[in-house]
Order: sequence, then C-alpha cells, then structure tokens
Amino acid sequence: MLVWLPTYDYSGYGQSSGKPTEQNTYSDIEAVYKCLIENYGAKEENIVLYGQSVGSGPTLNLAARLPYLRSVVLHSPILSGLRVMYPVKRTYWFDIYKNIDKIPLVNCPVLIIHGTADDVVDCSHGKQLWELCKEKYEPLWLTGGKHCDLELFPEYIKHLKKFISTVERSPTSKHIWRRSTDQFEPPRRSSDFFEASRKSTDYWEKPRPSVDKCKSIHNKSNGKEKNKFKFSFESMENSRRSVDCFERPKRNTELMEKARKSVDRLDRIWAG
Repeated sequence: MLVWLPTYDYSGYGQSSGKPTEQNTYSDIEAVYKCLIENYGAKEENIVLYGQSVGSGPTLNLAARLPYLRSVVLHSPILSGLRVMYPVKRTYWFDIYKNIDKIPLVNCPVLIIHGTADDVVDCSHGKQLWELCKEKYEPLWLTGGKHCDLELFPEYIKHLKKFISTVERSPTSKHIWRRSTDQFEPPRRSSDFFEASRKSTDYWEKPRPSVDKCKSIHNKSNGKEKNKFKFSFESMENSRRSVDCFERPKRNTELMEKARKSVDRLDRIWAG
C-alpha cells in the first residue's frame, strides 16, 4: 500500500500565520486541495481526507462538496463548536463547524475513530456522526482512549490500514456511474419541459367544435344568431392566439426584418 501524505497547519496554528477563524480554515483546506489537483496531478477519486478534532470541520465542509471523493477519516470529531460546550438540540446560526448538518451530504465511505474516555470532545459526538453517515464503515471506539493519545493504541494503526486497503481495492465504477447519470439528466429535464408544452396544443384543439357549431348557426339564421356567431368567432380567435405563441420566434424574425427595412428607408431619406 503506497500512500502520499501531505500535511499542513491551519491559519494561526503551528507555523502558519494569520488568524484561526472558521472561514480561514475553510480557505486553508481549499488551497491544499487545489494544490494537489493542479500542481501534483492528483485526482479527486484518489484523495482521502483526514480531519482530527476541530479539523473535522474543514474536512467535512470540503467533503460535502466533492461527489467523487475516495473516502474520509474523522479522528475525535465534533458535532459542532457549540455542542462541544453545551448539549443543544438544534443548530443555531452563530454556531461554527456544523458537522452534524454536513456529514449527511458526504457520499463516500467514512471512518470514525474516537476514544471512549475523551474528556475534551465526548465520544457521543463521534457516535452520532457515524449514525448520520450515508456510507458507514466499521467505526473504531477505543476503550480508555482520550483526545490526544489514540495514535498510541495498536488498534488505531491496524484499523486505519485496513480501511485504506479496503477503499483502495473498492471499484470506482459507482463514481463513473454518477458522472454518466449527471450528464444524462439535463436532456431528460429538457424533454420533460417539452412534454409539458404539448398541453397548449390540446387546449387549441378544444375550441374546434365551436367552429362547427358556428357554421350550423349561420346556415339557420343570419339575424338572431349574430351575437352567438360573434361569440364563437371570438372563441376561435382566442384559440388562434394560443397557437400563435408557437410562432413567436417567427414573428420576432419578421419584426427584426421590418425594423431593418425601416432603418434602411431612414438611411435613404437622410442620403436624399
């Protein structure tokens, strides 16, 4: 198994300058992803995102917008910033790193690792995120593990290696199928839209009996039935107008041609 592992510090962390804000961390991971794609020729289908603790926020924010991502690993993740401090039951606008709302949008396999004795981010965060995953992979709940010592457990590297090997062997045909489906969907929508417009043609057909009725009335009398004839004629005229909506492109062309002729005529007047 060959894995290339690029690492980086978020703004305000480690050797990075700047301020450690939510938006800055989103920009940081975007920059790293862009670098991998543009500078190193990496493909989205071969990228595994790994986020630990607060880093689970930027990781899921990016993963939720990459439909062909290979997989995601969440190490001691948080449900959201506010939920680390308070057991709130809903998401507030001022909350940060709303992982609880973003993880259902992730389409690739997700591995979650959390220590049962974590006194910084309770293990319930990891368990609830795992329940919300679309494609669940066997999680790793390390008994007695805290927030910053999970790498010391033998099970950690063993389970992580197993996960990477599994997603490495998994076919990418599903991702290819998604792309082909996405490309096929737009024509289907345009066809559905065309089908809906056929109803106006059906509407045009309905007034036709009134024309036949109009003819019979006219043959019987030209005096008393003038008003009825006028009404039928107006109905026929309205139905004709509904058909004329199909001729709008042609009318637009005629209008443009008339306008051009008027301009030519005006030019000749000025020239005279």
